[in-house]
Formats: sequence, structure tokens, C-alpha cells
Amino acid sequence: MHNRWLCSGHKESSSMTQTYEGGCLCGTLRYMLHGKPEWTAHCHCRSCQKATGGSFTTWMGYQKENFKITKGQLAICNTSADVERGFCDQCGTSLTYAAEERWPGQIHILAPTLDNPATAKPQAHVYVEHQLPWIKLDDGLPRREQT
Repeated sequence: MHNRWLCSGHKESSSMTQTYEGGCLCGTLRYMLHGKPEWTAHCHCRSCQKATGGSFTTWMGYQKENFKITKGQLAICNTSADVERGFCDQCGTSLTYAAEERWPGQIHILAPTLDNPATAKPQAHVYVEHQLPWIKLDDGLPRREQT
């Protein structure tokens, strides 16, 4: 199945590479993504729940070279030995996740931080073993205990 991404912030360069833009709540930090994500999934793990304050969140996986900060500077918090979570140090918006040992060369971007987050096309629910009991989802997506 081919997932097609379209968004209102969609731009095309002369090489026809799609770009997507997003940023934090206060506007201090902005980023650009080049191309389509390698994957998109809803994560229910406790770590993401605590880091974002949400019941679950939606991540998009990109190669690091396809992610660029265009305004501001990403603050980093090492939440465990190999995990770096990026956020805006002004408003606290969570933006990125990287774990080089587990996902070499990848950076994960929180889909809700896109200028048009409705363009994200989640493919699965992961870490459903941590799904909160009062969350009831019936979207037909595959569900994985972990990743």
C-alpha cells in the first residue's frame, strides 16, 4: 500500500522533493522535513505519555538528514541512556525523539507539531500494552504490544 502525504504547508522544490513544516506552540522553534516519512505510528508507551502529557501520541520516522531546524534551537533532554527528546526551551513543546542504538540515523517527529497535522497517515498503534484502559480506539489499524 502506498501512503500519500499532502498538506497545506506542502512545497515542491525544483527536484520535486516534498517538504513539510512545523514548529512549537510559541513559534520560537521551526523545522522542515524533506520527503515522506518512513513510517507513522501512534505510540502508547509510558515514556511518551509522560514526555508529552498525552494519553498517546503520533510519531513520524525520518532519516536525520531529512530534518532541519529553520528557526531557533532544539533543546535536548536525555531521558535514558540512549534517548534524546527534543523540545522548545521557551514553551516546552515536545518535538523530537532519537535513540541512535535502536533506530540508527533516524529522528522521530511528533506529527501534531506539523503545520497541518491532519496530513499524517498513521499505520499502526505501538506499545498498546501501555494503552490506558479508558482509551477506546476502533480505527482498524494494526496493534502491536511493542514496536
